[in-house]
Amino acid sequence: MLKTKVLHPQILGALGASGHGSGILIADGNYPFITRANPAAERVYLNFMPGMLSVTDVLKGIVASVPIEAAHVMTPDDGSEPGIFASFRKLLPGMELTKHNRFPFYDLARGSDVSLVIATGEQRIYANILLVIGVVPPPKALAK
Repeated sequence: MLKTKVLHPQILGALGASGHGSGILIADGNYPFITRANPAAERVYLNFMPGMLSVTDVLKGIVASVPIEAAHVMTPDDGSEPGIFASFRKLLPGMELTKHNRFPFYDLARGSDVSLVIATGEQRIYANILLVIGVVPPPKALAK
C-alpha cells in the first residue's frame, strides 16, 4: 500500500516518468484541454461534476509529491488578479507566480515539456496553473 498523499495510478505514473523541467498543467473546468495543451502529454480527467475536485485540491497533492521549481498562472486581459491566486500562494509559499495573459499561457501549456495535464471540476475562472518540476536534493548521506 502506498503512503503518499496521491494514490491516483495514472497521475503517479506520469509524475514518475516526468523529470526536472517537465510541466504539470492543473486546469479549471473551462479550460480547452484538447486544443490548448501539449497533445503528447498524459491527460487525467478528474472533472466528474462541476465543483468536484478543485484545482487547489489537486495542487495540494502534487506539491506533496514532487518538488516545484516554478509556477505559471493565467490572468485576465484586464490585468486583474483572480482570487484563487491567494490560495496558490498559500500552497506554494515563497514562490513567485509568473503571470501570463490567456493566449501566451495557452502557448506554454502546448509546449513539448508539459508531460501531465489534469482536468478538474473547478468552477472559478482563471484557475489554471502550470507547474515546473524541480530537482530533489540528494539525501545528506549521499551528498558527502
